[in-house]
Amino acid sequence: MRRNLARVLVASGTASYFGRVIKYIGSKRKLVSRIVALAQAIPGARTALDLFTGTTRVAQGLKQAGFHVTANDLATYSEVLATAYIATDARRVDLDALDAHLVELNALDGERGYFTRTFCEEARYVQPKNGMRVDAIRARIAAMAVDDTMRSILLTALLEATDRVDSTTGLQMSYLKAWSTRSHRELRLRRPLLLAGAGRAIRADARVTVRQPDGYDIAYLDPPYNQHSYFNNYHVWETLVRGDTPPAYGVARKREDCRTTKSAFNRRLEADGALAEVLGALRARHVILSFSDEGFLSLARLREMLAARFGEVGGIAIPSKRYVGAKIGIHDLRGVLVGEVGHLENTEWLFVAGPDAMEIARAGTAPLAEVA
Repeated sequence: MRRNLARVLVASGTASYFGRVIKYIGSKRKLVSRIVALAQAIPGARTALDLFTGTTRVAQGLKQAGFHVTANDLATYSEVLATAYIATDARRVDLDALDAHLVELNALDGERGYFTRTFCEEARYVQPKNGMRVDAIRARIAAMAVDDTMRSILLTALLEATDRVDSTTGLQMSYLKAWSTRSHRELRLRRPLLLAGAGRAIRADARVTVRQPDGYDIAYLDPPYNQHSYFNNYHVWETLVRGDTPPAYGVARKREDCRTTKSAFNRRLEADGALAEVLGALRARHVILSFSDEGFLSLARLREMLAARFGEVGGIAIPSKRYVGAKIGIHDLRGVLVGEVGHLENTEWLFVAGPDAMEIARAGTAPLAEVA
């Protein structure tokens, strides 16, 4: 099933606010059009699984290109984003009601609560004036008599509004020594740019999801590739969406459960087995997998694993700049540089595995064999 590639390019930049964010580690902003082009080149493909969906950037691109997408992740904030952008059909949303809710929330006065104390006074995620607005709006959303879909859309609007006024370089592990320019703006909710079409959101461990009986034409995999935990890196989003008040620790005021929420993919000795388990149980005709040369697994090992399960393997290597925080390093609350700035570039590997994989890979760029 071939689709107009011009629609794919839209997915890389305008599908949602998160389609425009560039500061996040592991961001797939520059890869979305290539990933969707690969998916479009697979004959007869109509269904897709985004197994580690994160902010749903790739899932949105696939949905906008006409695929029925299932977006899975273990993070609560990811489930909320996936419910708003993937599971929700924009044509079925009462936009008048949504806009009325947004007007009500934007009109609220701030109130000092857990979010303000933890992330604005004890840390520097957003300025206290905006933190108080977050506290007030989050409490009001919790009290609203709305269904899960509308609640997810409103929480998405709040998360994105907070992100627009934060004072980070992308990671929520420590914050800028001086308030960022954008942090001085007033927090204001906007209507999320919802997408037409059906989809599904799942919150589960990837190794559980792949053991369900559902099958897919395509599975896109973007697993964690080294020791950096996304749960830790984006703990503020998790707390904002959950609306809870966990004990916090460290300069970044991380959730206490960051100490115990660990993924096998973030452990060098377990990552290989975890990915092999996922690939072994995956019910998909084709797999598209992205990975970084900063990861625990080598190019050769990834090709070996994919070939053993899906046969033919093709792909591309894409040089890219690291996330913006790598350019300036990470600072503690006093503004002291913690560690030294490392390398500023890395290579993203983009594989496709399954029947006629090398031919499909040409929808991206040069075959993997030419760059290995």
